Amino acid sequence: MKIHEYQAKQILSQFGVRIPRGEIADNPARAREIAEEIGPRVVVKAQIHAGGRGKGGGVKLANTPGEAENLADQIIGMNLVTHQTGPEGKRVKRVLIEDALDIGRELYIGIVIDRAQESPVVMASSEGGMEIEKVAAETPELIFKEHIDPATGFQGFQARKLAFKLGLSGDTFKQAVKFLSALYKAFQSSDASLAEINPLLITKQGDVLALDAKMNFDDNALRRHPDIAEMRDLDEEDPLEVEASRHDLNYIKLDGNVGCMVNGAGLAMATMDIIMYSGGMPANFLDVGGGVSEEAVKNAFQILVSDKDVKAALVNIFGGIVRCDLVANGIVKAAKELDLTIPMVIRLEGTNVELGKKILQDSGLSFFSASSMKEAAEKVVPLANQ
Repeated sequence: MKIHEYQAKQILSQFGVRIPRGEIADNPARAREIAEEIGPRVVVKAQIHAGGRGKGGGVKLANTPGEAENLADQIIGMNLVTHQTGPEGKRVKRVLIEDALDIGRELYIGIVIDRAQESPVVMASSEGGMEIEKVAAETPELIFKEHIDPATGFQGFQARKLAFKLGLSGDTFKQAVKFLSALYKAFQSSDASLAEINPLLITKQGDVLALDAKMNFDDNALRRHPDIAEMRDLDEEDPLEVEASRHDLNYIKLDGNVGCMVNGAGLAMATMDIIMYSGGMPANFLDVGGGVSEEAVKNAFQILVSDKDVKAALVNIFGGIVRCDLVANGIVKAAKELDLTIPMVIRLEGTNVELGKKILQDSGLSFFSASSMKEAAEKVVPLANQ
C-alpha cells in the first residue's frame, strides 16, 4: 500500500525523523491560513501517489501567504502529469504547505528489502533530488549500501559509516546518524517495504531534515497497523485493482491487450512471459489463487473485461487444489451472465481436466482450447491483434 508524502511524514515524525513544519490544505483559503502561521515563505506541494511532481508543475515556491493561496488555487484540481503517472495524469485534491528552508545540500536515503540478500538494505547517495534508478545506471559508485541483519537491527557503526561516506562532519554528522537510526526504526516498526527520503536536506545552517518522504507498506501486515491502513487513498489507485482487492483477487493493470486469468503467481508470471515471447503484450496480472470458486472466476472475468484495452483473454489453469471442472463451470457461468464477446483461449491441466474440457465443449459457447502454454499463447496473440 502507498500513502501520500504528508502521511509518510506524519509517521516518520513519530519516530524522531525531523521534517519541515507544514500542514495539509484542500482549498486555497486554508493554504493561505497555513502560510500565515508558518511562513511567510512556503512551498506548495501537490499530493499524489507519484514522483516527478516538481517537473510537472506540482511544487511551487510562494513568497507571501497571498501567493500561496493563488498557487494552491492553481494546483488543487489540476490534472498533474509526471513520468510516473503516465499521460493520463492524476487529479490533485490537496496540497502540503511547508516552511521554505535554505537548501545547502540535497542527499538521498532509502530503505528497501533486498530479496536476494533476504534482508533490509539502507542506501545513501550524495545525488539527492535525482531518480535513484538513474544514479544506479549512470554513477553506481555514488550509491552506498549497508545490509541489515534482522536479528541485530541497524547498528550505530553502520549509520556512522554511511554519514561519513556522504561527506558529513561535525554536528551535521551527528544529526545524520540520529536521522538514519530513526528512519530505520520507523521502517521496521511500521512493516514498511519502502522508506525513501529524496531529497534529504542539509540546510545552510547544517540541519538534517526530510524534505520529501515516500513510504510503501506490506499489505499482509496492515492488520497490525489499522492507523496506517486508514491512510489508504482509493482515489489514487486503479479502480480495477481496488475492485479486485474487494474480492481477494491479485490483480495488476498492465499496458497490453491480452487479458490473463491464472491460478498461482508463478504460473501467472510464466504466462505473461510466454505471451511476450509469442509477440504479444499482457494486459494484466490476474491470479485467482489456489482455492478459487465459481464466484471468484466470475468476479475475475468481470474485472478482466472491464479493461477496455483487453481484446482477447487467455485462461491458464493448473488444477491442483482447485478442480478444473469447477473452473470450467465458473467460466461458462461468467460467459453467459456477463455476455462475454471477446475471444477466449482456455488451457486446463490437472485435477478433473477431462471433465472440465467436456463442460466447456458442451456449453454451446465459442472457446478456443489449447493443450499447452505455448499453443495457448500462439493462439491468443493473433486474436488480440485482429
